[in-house]
Parts: sequence; structure tokens; C-alpha cells
Amino acid sequence: MSSRHMNRPAASVACSSKRPAALVVCSSSRRRRKIADAAAAAAAATRDSSSWASLHEDLVSLIGWRVLAGDLRDYIRFRAVCPHWRSSTTCPRGRGIVDPRFHPRRWMLFPEGHGLYPGHGKLGGYVHFFNLSTGAFVRVRLPFFRDHCVLDSVDGILLLQRDQDTAIRLLHPFTGDIAEFPPLETLLPHVDPWLRGNKWNYLRSICAACISVGADGVVKVMMSLPGNRNFIFATSGDQQWRISSWRCGPSCVPLPFQGKFYMLHHPEDNSEPEVFQVDPPPPPPQQEDMNLGTPSLPPAKFIAKCPASTEICPPLYDLVECNSEILVMTLRALSSFLGRYSEAFPTIVADTIVLFEPIKKYLAQYHLNSDTLSAASVTPGIAFPSPSTIISHIFTCCFREYWNKGQIIFHGNWKQWRVKRKWRHGLCSCT
Repeated sequence: MSSRHMNRPAASVACSSKRPAALVVCSSSRRRRKIADAAAAAAAATRDSSSWASLHEDLVSLIGWRVLAGDLRDYIRFRAVCPHWRSSTTCPRGRGIVDPRFHPRRWMLFPEGHGLYPGHGKLGGYVHFFNLSTGAFVRVRLPFFRDHCVLDSVDGILLLQRDQDTAIRLLHPFTGDIAEFPPLETLLPHVDPWLRGNKWNYLRSICAACISVGADGVVKVMMSLPGNRNFIFATSGDQQWRISSWRCGPSCVPLPFQGKFYMLHHPEDNSEPEVFQVDPPPPPPQQEDMNLGTPSLPPAKFIAKCPASTEICPPLYDLVECNSEILVMTLRALSSFLGRYSEAFPTIVADTIVLFEPIKKYLAQYHLNSDTLSAASVTPGIAFPSPSTIISHIFTCCFREYWNKGQIIFHGNWKQWRVKRKWRHGLCSCT
């Protein structure tokens, strides 16, 4: 009895000790197979990657430039594939402004709404950018807005004003490159007397700005201010802004495009409108006099004439940039420059133009096919889209006085800085 009882536990112990051993053997085999499979996969991946990594550096560079022609962010991802591709392509950092190929043209600073201006404490130093072609969003940390305000965006390059001394700076949002320009206060002696009471709001209300880069790498900025028929311009490193010696027509609104201004001039005899081009200033050695008011900026030159109209009421012409081209359009012949975003932004209807309807005062979509208007809203019964709809955000980008303050047009008529008024409402060291 005693022996039987003693043998059973022994058998049990023997059986129980054998099963884990078998399990251990099986587990070890599976582990070895997994390791072998992983090693084989890694070897295959290495062979594949080595074939890509073995591409000639000239070919990698050529592919990189083609990727860059599409979008800067894609180019950055392309360079991150492997060390060989990175070393075979040009780094955008340090060249973000002086090389126009690296300008993030389709990227726009996103207006947050609710008064969340760039630099607002609730944003934690971050701002959003969105791509007008793809609808992609990126979040970027830019600490500059602690003591800067943004006045404009030119080819994706931010035009900033430093609060304390009104110095103008160009900032590439993705590379951090900066170009320095003179303070706005150097233009104070040239502000018309009737604007002196509101001179700073006038100087900071930029109608249009364009950036060009010379063969010598010198960056040039031209700007148009409201109510001023002269253009102001400067090059990086200048001590003061200069003013063109000639004036444009009273109804000319410049369109910036590829470093130049294009204007539509309406002759006084009501003949066909004419298109003029304003080139950036030539390099300093070609300039005879660098003083203010000298003809350093080439006069506007005629390049085209609008077709004649046989209608009793001539159409209204305008200049529009569309797909890297300048189009001369009429209200009746306008093709959709917002409808092309319909794939990236589903709330924007294709073949439509988003505009403000001045009589009923609402944001509307003009449908080209049906010649009808409807509210530009995804919510029935709401005339103005809520700040969450992409239409109102894109439309706000056309109105810098709302866009740079984190406001959405038609959602609260603020248009005034609610912060840092000491610097942004006009006070500076010379006042």
C-alpha cells in the first residue's frame, strides 16, 4: 500500500517532467524557425534596399528634383529614405529662401478661428499649414510668433514684422531659414499726410507682396500698400525701404506671380484693358542711384491687351492665378479656381466659384454649369459656414487682416489686434 502510493507520485512526476521538456523542444524549434525566417526577410530587404541604395547619385539627384517639383514635403520624405539618397540630394536647410525651388508654394498658414492667432498661448507655439492642392495638414512649431506678427504669405514664405522695431523678416516655415529686411518705420516720412492718424495700420495692410532671388543670391521684396500708387521695395541687407519713382494707375491691383507683379490697367477712354508687368529691381551694380525716389525699379511694361468686346455693357476683367498660369478672366467666363480643390476638400463643389454675395450678404457658391447661386455651407439653412468648414478657412486666406489674427471672415468683425497693441497698433521707437 505504501509502495503503491509512493510509485504513483513518482510516475506522475516523471510524466509531468517529460511534457514540459517536449514543449521546450517544440518551442525552441519554432523560435529557431522564426529567427531564420526573420533573418531571411531581413536579407531580402537588405538586397532590395541595397539595389535602391546603389542607384547612381546623379540619377537620385534627378529624381529628387522631380519630386521637389511636386511638393517640398515629398522631397523631404524622399531624402529620408536612406543615407545614400540623402547625401545625393541637396539639403533645403540654408537654401529655403535663396533657392526658389524650395519655396513651399502650395502651403498656406491655416487660420485657426476663435481668435487663435499665431503665437496664442493655447496653441503652445504650434501653427498649422495646409496644402491647397492635396488638402494635407502639417503641424509646425514656430517660436517666432512670441514677438512677431505675420503680415503676408508669399509662395508659402511668411512675411513677418518684428514687434519691437518693425523690421521685416522672411521665414521659411519648414526649414527655419530667415532673410532680414529694413524696418517699416523707414517708410513713415513717405506716408501721405491724410493717413498720418492711422499710419501704422496703413503700413501693415499689405495689398500684395512678391519675392524674387537674383543670380547672386540676393533676395528682393516688392510690396504694394493700400491707397499708394507707388511700389516699395528692398533687398536683403538694405537699411531702408525704397519707393518707385513712377506710379501705377488708380484702379490697378497687382497680382504677385513668380517674383513679379502683374496689373490690369483700364484706360480712361474705356478701351480694352491692358496687362502690365513689373519686374524686380536690377542688381545694385546696374543702379545709378540708391537714394529714395530714384528710378531703381523698372517701369511697368505692357505685355498684352484684352480682347475687344461687342457688348453694350463691357465685361469686368480680372487677373487670376490658376495652375501656375495667369488668366485674364471676366465674370461670365471665369473658370473655377476653387473647384479644382474638390478632390482634396469634398465640401467644395466642383465647377464653382466661392464669392461674397453683397446684396443678401452671404458666402455663396456660383455654379458654372447651372448659372445659379447657393450658400457655401454643408449645413442647410446656415448662410455663413461655421469656422469648422474648410470653405470659410480658405476664403479667409484672401483677407490678411482676418487671417493673421486667427479670425474667420464673417464670424465676428474684429480686424484689430487684441494682444500686444503697444507694438501692433503703432507705437515704436521713433514715435
